[in-house]
Amino acid sequence: MPIDAAKALAAAPRAGEISWGHKDVQLYHLGIGAGIPATDPDELRYTLESRLHVLPSFATVAGGGKPGATSGLSMPGVDVDLARVLHGGQSLLVHRPIPAAGTAVATSRIAAVHDKGKAAVLVLRTEVADGEGPLWTNDAQIFVRGEGGWGGDRGPSTRGEPPAGEPSRTVERPVREDQALLYRLSGDFNPLHADPEFAELAGFERPILHGLCTYGITLKAVTDTLLGGDVTRVRSYATRFAGVVHPGETLRIRMWHTPHSTRVAVSVVERDDAPVLTDTTVEHT
Repeated sequence: MPIDAAKALAAAPRAGEISWGHKDVQLYHLGIGAGIPATDPDELRYTLESRLHVLPSFATVAGGGKPGATSGLSMPGVDVDLARVLHGGQSLLVHRPIPAAGTAVATSRIAAVHDKGKAAVLVLRTEVADGEGPLWTNDAQIFVRGEGGWGGDRGPSTRGEPPAGEPSRTVERPVREDQALLYRLSGDFNPLHADPEFAELAGFERPILHGLCTYGITLKAVTDTLLGGDVTRVRSYATRFAGVVHPGETLRIRMWHTPHSTRVAVSVVERDDAPVLTDTTVEHT
């Protein structure tokens, strides 16, 4: 069996040093659409080093995105075909505000292996800490088609009931034609997001936007719209990737806000609100 759940779960964690500076943070923010309008004080906190605040989703690319979601595929007990792999979901727990520059140790392991019958789901957990203690914990849910059926634990259902009633706020965010080309400079150089020929071979009519770019765009929209732009209020952020976005399309972001959490649904305006992010929640103060 290509996935040996017991071996994967028992494997020793992998640890490595990562570092980042203000240029990495600024590039990430530009990659998720910050800086428009360029002189807006609310945007300058994402783009100007003298007043830089770090959006927590930067954690997904800190250190050049290593370890990334697919690093779990090289763990002991895991031997799968990359063509069968999908990034199914992402969750982030923020322990304290992320500094604009830092060095930390990232420790990764397979935290769970779920048997979904026709597929397996690997949960790659990365815990990051610096000299002052824990910074953040990332969980990437890796969906591997055709690798289930060994009788293992199915794991929790990731699909919840959609939010009830009308959203508290709805905003639209245009995705620039060059958004994926800019975002990939933060570390994810998968040609699926840049090379039309590769995208066609993968079954897409043209390159698609990184799911984690949509993830960042969405958190910025929630932070700016409902949290007064205060990135330190974000405590956790989880989503399930439900569809693709093409550069040049427009995201419709619906938010159902309560004092300590916001439910979110993201869709593509030009394709009859085709879902992109579902089961999405931002916990905040």
